[in-house]
Amino acid sequence: MAHGEKRGWHIFRDAFDGSAVDYTAGNLDRSLLLLAIPMILETAMESLFAIVDIFFVSKLGEDAMATVALTESLVVLVIAVALGLSFSTTAFVARRIGEKKPEEAARGAAQSVLIGVASSALIGLAGFVFAPELLVLMGATEGILRNVTFARIVLGGCGTLMMLFLLNAIFRGAGDAVIAMRVLWFANIINIVLNPCLIFGLGPFPEMGIAGSAVGTVIGRGAGVLYQFWLLHSGAGRIHIRAADWKPNPELLRHIIRPALNGMLQIFIATASWTALVRIAATFGPTILAGYTIGIRVIMFSIMPSWGLSNAAATLVGQNLGAGKPERAEASVWLAGFYNAIFLGTLSVVFMLAPEWILRVFTDSPAVLEAGALCLRYVSSCYVLYGYGMMMLQAFNGAGDTATPTRVNVIGYWVVQIPLAWVLAHTLGFGPRGMYGAVALAEITVSLLAIAYFRQGRWKQAAI
Repeated sequence: MAHGEKRGWHIFRDAFDGSAVDYTAGNLDRSLLLLAIPMILETAMESLFAIVDIFFVSKLGEDAMATVALTESLVVLVIAVALGLSFSTTAFVARRIGEKKPEEAARGAAQSVLIGVASSALIGLAGFVFAPELLVLMGATEGILRNVTFARIVLGGCGTLMMLFLLNAIFRGAGDAVIAMRVLWFANIINIVLNPCLIFGLGPFPEMGIAGSAVGTVIGRGAGVLYQFWLLHSGAGRIHIRAADWKPNPELLRHIIRPALNGMLQIFIATASWTALVRIAATFGPTILAGYTIGIRVIMFSIMPSWGLSNAAATLVGQNLGAGKPERAEASVWLAGFYNAIFLGTLSVVFMLAPEWILRVFTDSPAVLEAGALCLRYVSSCYVLYGYGMMMLQAFNGAGDTATPTRVNVIGYWVVQIPLAWVLAHTLGFGPRGMYGAVALAEITVSLLAIAYFRQGRWKQAAI
């Protein structure tokens, strides 16, 4: 075996070892890869929930797929809250770990969880009660409204999704990427087993149809959350939350909430724009909406390695700023951006040349295939530049500067994407092509702004 191959194997092996590593010293490539490999698999496992759901639900027809599309477009608003709080939590934990203050990191993590539990209860109750009205607001047809039970279960159980994100953010900030990955493996195995059993009534399970998909997903995520709590209390990783840490600390709560609110707004702005796009897609009928749904699911799953890489960069930024090494923090982001541009550029070529081959896994409808292929081709056209932009945005979050990505998202998604999508699709008559073209132009705008702000370097002075 050549030296390079041997070194690559050792890094891959060490990435799954889970042993303590000081990410503020040593070879930067190695540090990035040790964090990125398990984080990539973790994010892929989270996206696998959606892929598994749409794979089995697609067997129930276009109305069922459209129900998933509209419900998930509402769930992304829940994800906005979860990710916003996760950004703040990861930045806080990473900074304290970099400062060699694990006890303070644990106290902050516990306060973040308290915020997450309260938010989950409120959002879950509102989602369960108002699910029919929310679907109507999103343009649901009569066929979709017959599947309202699916929406009630998903929205009512959204607390499991929020806590899964938040608790894994604690592990990521601490550098325990392997633990976060194992949690998602565990949760996904349960979901993969339960989904077909509950949808189709396999073996001793009742046949619940589309509602069975929702039940299986909530149970899978809930099991993952229980596993996370056990790990945090057992001290299996760098963060060991003790009973005293759960006592509400008003000063620490305020310290975490301030950047978290900006983070929530940041993601809400981005995800709400995707919700608006679903609403625009719905104006073209269920076939275009189904194609859009499958296309976006494929895109989100395929770029999971990029999100894992960006999470690794965010952890390196937080820990190295805590250790007083801003130059190493900056270098890690540029390195991650380079790797990401190569990956997304390759993916773009695949989507341009053979989108139907990928989409046939989910549907054999020629019309849906054509609609989904259009989505893949247009959205992936900006991937190389976006490869750098998404690393920069997550670097701000890792530093605790959640305000800058918020400003970038406002401009990119609400000044450019949504107005332009409507104008191109309807006013100028380009239809779905116009909508997808607006998405590509918005991502280019976001990337250019993110790179420009990052080069200014103000994020190095962010406090968390």
